[in-house]
Amino acid sequence: MADPRGFLKVRERETQPRRPVPVRIMDWKEVYERQQEGTLREQAGRCMDCGVPFCHQGCPLGNLIPEWNDKVWKGRMGDASERLHATNNFPEFTGRLCPAPCESSCVLGINQPAVTIKQIEVSIADQAFDDGVVVPVLPQRHTDQTIAVVGSGPAGLAAAQQLTRAGHTVAVYERDDAIGGLLRYGIPDFKMEKSVLDRRLEQMAAEGTRFRTNVELGKDISWDQLRRRYDAVVVATGATVPRDLPIPGRDLDGVHYAMDYLVQSNRAVAGEEVPEQIHARGKHVVILGGGDTGADCIGTAHRHQAASVTTLAIGLQPPSERPAHQPWPMFPNLFEVASAHEEGGERTYLASTVEFVGEDGRVTGIMVAETEFVDGKRVPKAGTERVIPADLVFLALGFTGPEPAGLAEQAGTEFDNRGNVARDGYYMTNTPGVFAAGDAGRGQSLIVWAIAEGRACAAAVDKYLMGETRLPAPVAPTDHAITML
Repeated sequence: MADPRGFLKVRERETQPRRPVPVRIMDWKEVYERQQEGTLREQAGRCMDCGVPFCHQGCPLGNLIPEWNDKVWKGRMGDASERLHATNNFPEFTGRLCPAPCESSCVLGINQPAVTIKQIEVSIADQAFDDGVVVPVLPQRHTDQTIAVVGSGPAGLAAAQQLTRAGHTVAVYERDDAIGGLLRYGIPDFKMEKSVLDRRLEQMAAEGTRFRTNVELGKDISWDQLRRRYDAVVVATGATVPRDLPIPGRDLDGVHYAMDYLVQSNRAVAGEEVPEQIHARGKHVVILGGGDTGADCIGTAHRHQAASVTTLAIGLQPPSERPAHQPWPMFPNLFEVASAHEEGGERTYLASTVEFVGEDGRVTGIMVAETEFVDGKRVPKAGTERVIPADLVFLALGFTGPEPAGLAEQAGTEFDNRGNVARDGYYMTNTPGVFAAGDAGRGQSLIVWAIAEGRACAAAVDKYLMGETRLPAPVAPTDHAITML
């Protein structure tokens, strides 16, 4: 185990240092800096190696957290990487982007600040790449089975890597011009620079995974054609249909989906020419929605030198401490200050958007009212209306499900009552040989769930093709409602 008295000697939780706000908003480099080795080992030594490590249950991947904390404390980073990669294909992604439900279920967190699990995870992964420990893992044998993975987000990439390592021939189809899905064009560089994604894709290509870009299923190739060409198909297209807000003034220029703004910005940062790019320079920006996508818009608008940035949330401000109805080891809904929030802007809660107002076809403001609760519903309170100036409005209200993309018409695949691709307990749809993993099957969720489902779906596909499998299956599709134990 790690230091037996570590949690007594080092009681303070110390996370990675962040670059100063005035410096980091002038570029698109990552906010976080590497932590010093001595501090990292001290923080890993706080892990108690509990008799019942609830962090295993808090992590959908079942990461062996006490094991790699012990290796880090002892300075054995190579061994720590081996233990980390045993359950997680892409710890450098989750260590940057996951909200860390494992830390919410950390036993030390009952009466002390939790172990900095997420920070230790990303430190192990980055050090492993620096030391050349992350190398292609070639299959021991090759089969004659072929698999198409549609979608190159974390679920699709995890499934593809597992199946390639099992010896199958795997091709990943992506409708964009580069592999990565939202990792490529949805996540701003200040949260994860694209070199982090590219180095992992180099490993996958060396292992034998094939990538097919600029191919949109349902248009360039039909789903039926894909089924005939491959022995199995994995649908990992994500839940990319944004939730709209159909109120008066929705059609005004300047009201955009958040993801349209983020994708254009990511392309521009990558050096692409983006005609008529949505840009916030000198403008009053209002963001509807207080989640991760909204925070990404805040950080992007600051780097665009917006005149002001305001975030509106319809509900109550979450509490700063764990509420009684969300006891340990549940994943609580807390008021969080992300790096983007540190950079400025105003956050307003209990604000119901009533109407987008404008002149000459362009938005100039948002009429909001105080939210009140009537019969359990959130409605605008009459007489509290006011107008907030706005030159740009971004809807960051979440996603409603995957795009149909002709899947039902061309392959006969059914969707469930939530609008997701329907599947059984082994990730297979009603269409034989067609599987669904990640947000396409479970709805909008966390990156750690996407990777866990990609791994589990790969095991199901391998068993379907070969009659048995040695691939691990961390979660079942029925776990989609479980976000705690």
